[in-house]
Amino acid sequence: MRILLIEDDSRTAMFIKKGFSQESYAVDHADNGEDGLLMAQNTFYDIIVADIMLPKLDGLTLIGRLRNMNIKTPIIVLSAKNALDDRIRGLHTGCDDYLVKPFAFSELLARTQALLRRVQSCIEPTSLSIEDLHLDIYKRKVFRNGQEIELQHREFALLEYLMRNTGRVISKTMIMEHVWDYNFDPETNVVEARICRLRNKIDRQYDRKYIHTIRGAGYILEPRGSE
Repeated sequence: MRILLIEDDSRTAMFIKKGFSQESYAVDHADNGEDGLLMAQNTFYDIIVADIMLPKLDGLTLIGRLRNMNIKTPIIVLSAKNALDDRIRGLHTGCDDYLVKPFAFSELLARTQALLRRVQSCIEPTSLSIEDLHLDIYKRKVFRNGQEIELQHREFALLEYLMRNTGRVISKTMIMEHVWDYNFDPETNVVEARICRLRNKIDRQYDRKYIHTIRGAGYILEPRGSE
């Protein structure tokens, strides 16, 4: 899952970004409304979290422009304004939820997950399965042959991304952009290292392997016999 956070207060942005990252979400951050609008236009996001009081372009104007462009990404508004009229104005502009500052991150996370479930329930499953490999998206659990496999947050996000693209070759660049929240660095081996650890947990003790390297192209998840 990829989130766009539009928040000009650096401490609040760091607090939110750290929380989402710990839950395996990739987070892109814009510190003003104009940059946020441009990013939302040019990149697909599962959800947008936006402050109301933003420099260059305020949050409500940003939301209105996105909706006029027919960009339907779910949006949660963050605001220090708690008046009923302000909340109604935000909802009428096109946001999907409204959270008043200050807030606990656990509440923002719960609202984000509830909104994603509501929006995606008709088009996305709550679990992914390939033969004996099963991943529960919301309980964040993975099983192979009935045995639970303990994965770290980033390993879970990587496996989810691969399973959502079963049978498709995924490049290192694509993995970095969707699983990590920074652009691809050709000098880093973070993808190879994490793939190796994931293979050890998913495939090592089985003859039938799921995660495969396509030399010079990337990785693919599909069931094959022992290589």
